[in-house]
Amino acid sequence: MAAPTLSSAWGPLRVGVPGLCRRRSPRGLWARARRLPGSPGSGRSVAAASGSGVSGTDRYCMELLRKRDYEGYLCSLLLPAESRSSAFALRAFNVELAQIKDLVSEKTIGLMRMQFWKKTVDDIYSDNPPHQPVAIELWKAVKRHNLTKRWLMKIIEEREKNLDDKAYRSIQELENYAENTQSSLLYLILEILGVKDLHADHAASHIGKAQGIVTCLRATPYHGSRRRVFLPMDICMLHGVSQEDFLRKKQDKNVRDVIYDIASQAHVHLKHARSFHRSVPVKAFPAFLQTVALEDYLKKIQQVDFDVFHPSLQQKDTLLPLYLYIRSWRRRY
Repeated sequence: MAAPTLSSAWGPLRVGVPGLCRRRSPRGLWARARRLPGSPGSGRSVAAASGSGVSGTDRYCMELLRKRDYEGYLCSLLLPAESRSSAFALRAFNVELAQIKDLVSEKTIGLMRMQFWKKTVDDIYSDNPPHQPVAIELWKAVKRHNLTKRWLMKIIEEREKNLDDKAYRSIQELENYAENTQSSLLYLILEILGVKDLHADHAASHIGKAQGIVTCLRATPYHGSRRRVFLPMDICMLHGVSQEDFLRKKQDKNVRDVIYDIASQAHVHLKHARSFHRSVPVKAFPAFLQTVALEDYLKKIQQVDFDVFHPSLQQKDTLLPLYLYIRSWRRRY
């Protein structure tokens, strides 16, 4: 059966960003949005984002994010000023771990780097961080907000297990990976914001899972160029699709059905996260701005009929800083 459209199977997507622009903005909103740091060549805007007292290690984390996790960088800029540098540190820590898999040629080297970060976290909680920019900033964040060590270690341990170049056996395995990495990161950002709330934790869990699933989809063209496929095997088998079909960039109906099923699961998690909207403290909303980029991708992949290799899906959305700013102003996620 051909993949149905999202409007019928998912219900109307709550992307809604263009609609937000139709509402009259408060005076000066558009001018302030244009000043959001986002230009890849702008070092000056990075310094302005966190004030004049930006340290060398803080700047290192911001630049690492701007280059390797642009969406996370933008979301961090919209956090309260007192939380911003700690969020940069956490996301930079996550980037350091995430890029190990792509930077090492042998698993043994990857394991050594993961061991370095395990020891680094232990040293941070012993007030003895190594002289490494991300480690120093992470130590400051831990001291400032009394962050839970368990979440940091979970991120390391899960990414360590993921060093094997193997596809996820099931969508549940992908969700577990996302929970232990992306959701754990959101739990820490909630701690930075001073939020301790069960409903916020539930929302973070679902948003993290949606983030992990969307990241897997978005990375499929890149992984395919390196002769790797990580999409869940149970869904591929359900539709009779092999890894070779993705390596050859086939556009058969069953290939699109695989992508539809995986994208649908991300959409379900976003819906679950939003079901807690009325119960989640408003103070927690800035931690969840990543949903703007997630729903944007899901809308775009629908528009190209679930062709995961379509060039439009690889293009940076130049209006994302504005959309994030508007969503932040409206206090929605």
